[in-house]
Parts: sequence; structure tokens; C-alpha cells
Amino acid sequence: MSNNADATQMRKLVPRGLYARAALILFLPVVVVTTVVSVMFLQRHFEGVTRQMTASMSHELTFVARLIDSAATPDAARRAGVSVARPLELELALPVDPPAEDRRLFYDFSGRVVTEVLRDALPQVISVDLASSDRRVSVALDGPHGPYALSFERRRVSASNPHQLLVLMVFTSLLMTGIAMIFLRNQLRPIRRLAYAAEEYGKGRIVPYRPSGAVELRSAGTAFLDMRNRLERQNDQRKLMMSGISHDLRTPLTRMKLGLSMIGPDMPPEPGDISAMEADIAEMNRMVDGFLDYARDDAQDSAPQPIAAAGFLEGLVADAQRAGQQASLVQFEGDRDGLATFRPDMLRRALENLIGNAVRYGSRAEMDASLGPRSLRIGIEDDGPGIPEDSLDAAMRPFTRLDPSRRRNSAQGAGLGLAIAADVARAHGGQLRLGRGPRLGGLRAEIVIPR
Repeated sequence: MSNNADATQMRKLVPRGLYARAALILFLPVVVVTTVVSVMFLQRHFEGVTRQMTASMSHELTFVARLIDSAATPDAARRAGVSVARPLELELALPVDPPAEDRRLFYDFSGRVVTEVLRDALPQVISVDLASSDRRVSVALDGPHGPYALSFERRRVSASNPHQLLVLMVFTSLLMTGIAMIFLRNQLRPIRRLAYAAEEYGKGRIVPYRPSGAVELRSAGTAFLDMRNRLERQNDQRKLMMSGISHDLRTPLTRMKLGLSMIGPDMPPEPGDISAMEADIAEMNRMVDGFLDYARDDAQDSAPQPIAAAGFLEGLVADAQRAGQQASLVQFEGDRDGLATFRPDMLRRALENLIGNAVRYGSRAEMDASLGPRSLRIGIEDDGPGIPEDSLDAAMRPFTRLDPSRRRNSAQGAGLGLAIAADVARAHGGQLRLGRGPRLGGLRAEIVIPR
């Protein structure tokens, strides 16, 4: 319980926004490293230099103190001290009323070292005054002729005041922090734009969005656009499918309605009329079954799984041959034991539709495949009449029949084969391409999906 409470408390302390978290991740290590380096530099450099300079200065003070202490009278002591202190750039005050204790400013970090070294070198030190003037040091000593003071410039015992370095560090850190915050805000702006576009799309609104920012953000933005475009195409396909089936069902329903209106107690149905109604019912069953199969593809529960592509395609062709279809696998490029990740049920249905279309409009279907390092390509050709170049896009729309001679009662499909194959390819992150077959001269349908 205690660990859970600690973890909960830590989560409360961490900022919730990405901007604040990124700033924390960026600046916290910098502050810690700067603080550690500053402390080490102050301790090693300033304290070491100050200690050496103060020790050298203590020798001069000791020499002057000996002369003053050896003099017979106060006047002689003053004259002897001044004669030596003046060349050494020292000021002598005798007698003085010294402070009772050492004094230094709160930010004077090197003053502690100066006081410590002077007291160790001169036992007769009464106090060290570093606060009266930040430019001078006044050392009060006890002598046989009374207390006296020797003062000198501060620069003779310390290189410079450490607070100057700290002020410079703080100012530079604040400046660089401001610059870093500006750059960080510019880097996070594409994330906000992506989140706004995704949120608006979740509400049913499409807002303009262009990927920008770092490479990773551009990749995420491109993936979002691909996903949005794929969903929009699927929605358009569903709308077109609904409008198509409603239009296609209206024709047989109208014929059945007219046929029923002509049947009465005094007018028994003709055998031909009954056969026509049965044909209409069979046609409607085919369209409804095609609609259900088309809509069922998105509800497949099978997850993508790694499968040997060559074995999968050979089994598919063998099933088509057992069903009486003239199908064959003429070529497979790549490792025959190589694996590709896809949904086997969905891909099988798409390829079965393509083979069915090929043998329906031609005499045979030939399949070729290539398993590359990044993608799996599957092509199916037939020797039929093919599809004109200007009708390739229309051929992949649901309930579209390009052959005007195909009649509803010809027991043909519902115009969903290519639409299903295109949806399956898009669901796998790939695409369906149509064109003229180089071997047989008919239609070539090619599915390319990521491996």
C-alpha cells in the first residue's frame, strides 16, 4: 500500500501537459549538471586559489607583525610598521578598536577560506573584517602595544568574487532557457495541430492538415492522413454500395409488382410468369448475398498472422482447380519459405473474386507472385477482352458492370468482385492495380500489400 501511495504521489508531482513534461525533461538535467559543476568549480578552483593567495599574503602580515611586536614603544612600533607596510601596499592603523568577531557578506563564499587561513597563520588575529568594504580586507591583531589593524586590497587574496560567476551563470542559463522554450514550443506546435485534426475528424469534421515538424512527427502526420483518406474511401464505398443495391433491387421488385398485379381470381398465372418471378427472386438473393459478403469483410475477427506466401497461393490455386476453374500459379519470385503477414480469410476472398472474374471473362487465369523484402505482390491475368483505360477506376466501384450485355438474369455476379479486392488491399495497407496483362493480353489485376 505504501508503494502504491508513493507512486500516486509521484504521478501527481509530474506535470500533465506534454509541453511541461518536455521542459522538465530538458531543463532538469541541465540544472542539476550546472549546479554540480558550479559547486565543484567553486570548491576546487576558488577555494584552492584563494587559499594559496591568502597563505602568501599571511607571510607578509607575519613579517610586519613581528616588527611591530619587537618595537620598544608604541611610536617605534608605528614607525617600524609603516616603513615596512607601505612598500608592501599595506595600511597600518595603531591603535584601533577592532570588531569582536569576523564579518563577511552572505554571498562571499571565498571569504570563509580567507578568514580560516589567516587565523591559522596568525594566532594573534582578533577578527577579520570582509564586510565593511568588499574591495578591502582588514585584519585586527593583538600586540604588546595594543590592538592594531593591517588592511589591504581584496584582490590580493582571491582571484575574484565567486558571486560574479554565479550571476553570469544564472543570466546565461535564463537566456538559454528562454531560447530553448521558444524552440520547444515550435516543435510541439505540429503535435497540437495533429491532435486538433484527429479530434475534429472524430467529430465528423475534416479540417485541412499538412504534416510538419520533425521526421517522427511528419511520419505520424502522414500515417494519420493515410488513415483518414482510407476511412473516407471506405465510407464512400459504403454509400455507393447502399445506393447501388437500392437501385438494383428496385428493378426486379417493380417487375414482380407488375406481375402480381396481373394475377387475379379470374386470371391464373402463366408458367412463363412464374418462371420470371422465380428468376427475379434468385437475382435478388444473389444481390443480397453479395451485399452481405461485401459488408462482412470489415467484421472479420481473424487477426493478421505470418503465413508462408507460396504455400498459401498454391493452396488457393488448387482449390480453384477443384472447383473446375482453369487457374494456375505460373511464377513465384523470392523465398518460397518466406513469411508475409496478412489476414488469410480476407485475402483469400479477394483473390477468389479476382480468379472468378478472370475465368468468367476469359478462358483461364494465370497467377504470378513476388515476395520482396518489404512487400508481397500478387498478379492475376486472363485472356479476356480486358477493361478500357478510362474505365479502370469505375470498375472498382461496387455494383458496377462495364459490360452492357450482362443481364440481371444471366447468373453473373453483383459487380462486387473488384470492389471487395480493392477494400481488402486497402485494409492491409496496400492497393489494387488494374491494367493490361503482358502475357495473355487481357485484364491484369495486381494486389500489393506490405510484407
